[in-house]
Amino acid sequence: MNKNIRCSWCNIDNPLYIDYHDNEWGVPNFNDEYLFEMLILEIFQAGLSWETILNKREDFRYAFDDFSAEKISCYDEDKIQTLMANKKIIRNELKIRSSIVNASVFIDISHEFNGFYNYIKTFTNNKIIYENNKTKSSLSESISKNLKKRGMKFVGPTIIYSFLQAIGVIYSHEDECFLYKKKIVEKEFFLL
Repeated sequence: MNKNIRCSWCNIDNPLYIDYHDNEWGVPNFNDEYLFEMLILEIFQAGLSWETILNKREDFRYAFDDFSAEKISCYDEDKIQTLMANKKIIRNELKIRSSIVNASVFIDISHEFNGFYNYIKTFTNNKIIYENNKTKSSLSESISKNLKKRGMKFVGPTIIYSFLQAIGVIYSHEDECFLYKKKIVEKEFFLL
């Protein structure tokens, strides 16, 4: 494969985007802190480009206390107003308030399942799904429905599908991309 050919969505003029595409997107990472960060960033991405969010990622990290679910779950009205005044992040009040609610639900799920990824595994049987050219699936619809039932906001099937791609549960590099991998047919491939 030609290492100069990447997924069509990757802006090759943006070094942050190239690094994200080549080294992070689709790479399994099931650390709770990372999972929460990606969930929050995907929520803020709704209606915008991922590149916009990626370019503001460090500003988000600073504004949202390194994506600490424990700290975010305790944000009060003063903190919400501080975030609303921060021109370096996306200042969408519904998304900010949803992040606070989602932090509490994320913590509850993590405690219930001894880690958020253990919750995700109840839907995936610990498998990597190889597919591309989709924006949602029955998997993302099931997880979305369950998260909404538990009280999360801004977690529709498309956002959850993007989240699953980002964390490496769904492997979606395009056929022409140098990182493309076919589904392993000989035996099922399970995540660790």
